[in-house]
Amino acid sequence: MEVREAKPNDRPAIRDVARRSLQASYSLDPKAIIGAIEEWYDENRLRNLMEDDNKVLLVAIVDDQVVGFSDSEVTGENTAEILWLHIDPDYRGEDIGIQLYKATQNHLATLGTSNLRGRVLADNPGGNAFYENRGLVKVGEEEVTIDGTPYVENVYAQVEAEQMEEVQLDDGTTVYVDHGNEETGSIAPFHVVYTDRNGEDIFGYWCSKCESLANAMDAMGRIQCDECGNARKPTRWDAAYL
Repeated sequence: MEVREAKPNDRPAIRDVARRSLQASYSLDPKAIIGAIEEWYDENRLRNLMEDDNKVLLVAIVDDQVVGFSDSEVTGENTAEILWLHIDPDYRGEDIGIQLYKATQNHLATLGTSNLRGRVLADNPGGNAFYENRGLVKVGEEEVTIDGTPYVENVYAQVEAEQMEEVQLDDGTTVYVDHGNEETGSIAPFHVVYTDRNGEDIFGYWCSKCESLANAMDAMGRIQCDECGNARKPTRWDAAYL
């Protein structure tokens, strides 16, 4: 198996793998799957993915055929997220997903990211188990809208206790700021905040510009600090919104 960066002529195969993977892994309405593929992997977005230095689109090749791909993004100075990792159902059980994951992790590391996060819909036991088996910990849940319907998305992360700073909020609540896990903001980075030192549940985000808590996020993953206006762009595409 070969893993390489996606090329323009891979686009039809990428869409086909995504469609087959979504059909096999999720109990989504067929209309929602079609809408998701058209929005997330249409010609323009795939072209932008391949041209954006902060986005990584890798494909797994077997016998000159695209059988899987990973869609990732650098979200902070040393943090990256795997938004999707799809494997053609006919090629599952052959460790292709593991090899693609490792290749993606290594590629992101060359971009200066040491903290890796992964996202997977809650309605995919196999996908959730995949990240858990790679040593990532579920740190929270967010909402993603697919063709107008909201779904729960689990967020997994590499969590190290020594990176945590204990912070007491004005109401007496104790939270833990992970200085090794950050998101790019329009003014300064946001750091992920957890309810416990082990990083089991996300509480919100810490704005490093004004050192205040920003725990409001909309369905598309947009974060904004009410104190200084620092903002993180959306992480998801919402077909109904666009």
